[in-house]
Amino acid sequence: MTPRRVLVIEDDPDIGRLVTLQLAELGFEHRLVGDGVTGLAEAEDGRWDLLILDLMLPRLDGLQICKRLRSRSGGYLPILMLTAKSSELDRVLGLELGADDYLTKPFSMLELAARVKAILRRQEHFEAAAATPASTLIEAGELRIDLDRHEVRVSGRPVDLTAKEFELLVHFARAPGRVFTRAQLLDQVWGYTHSGYEHTVNSHINRLRNKIERDPAQPAHIQTVWGVGYRFASQS
Repeated sequence: MTPRRVLVIEDDPDIGRLVTLQLAELGFEHRLVGDGVTGLAEAEDGRWDLLILDLMLPRLDGLQICKRLRSRSGGYLPILMLTAKSSELDRVLGLELGADDYLTKPFSMLELAARVKAILRRQEHFEAAAATPASTLIEAGELRIDLDRHEVRVSGRPVDLTAKEFELLVHFARAPGRVFTRAQLLDQVWGYTHSGYEHTVNSHINRLRNKIERDPAQPAHIQTVWGVGYRFASQS
């Protein structure tokens, strides 16, 4: 089996060394790049299975790299962001621009390993599902989800979703009426069960509602089941 290949764009040599040592221990091939311009060129060549991306970089910052990668056509490259503890706005922007997950510095190597394996596992599942013949169109009222084109429309109007928002919406829409707890969504969509990260689910659902609901305050699709979690409403 060909080893997974991970590109690390990180300008702090100590953090970069620790990250690459952990990747080597996991059996992954890797390359460390210390600036944004060189890193973007490496990321665009299509040889990588995962990008670990610091936000604060010389020459070209991580948000711009994320934006450029998500605006291009071609294969999907999962992105794990590394952010400073105080940069909550940057984390939100990174997720909006299409990052799959984030780690806040300082972080443990065990948590890094868990996040990396979870992202790669989700990508494998996504690729396997895409290769399996099945219905590629989900419709619920005015909402239309095209799995092949990775496209969502509401009343014919295209809706721009991040990769994680799209994955979360599809997860809901494939099980209409089923109630998911935040912990279940964190495990099944994000791929990890660390306590304290339930706010990640909340923030994604809020952004998703703002994009697909006519009235986000009274959602018709993704509904809150108080004291339990969320469900995708069955359409009559």
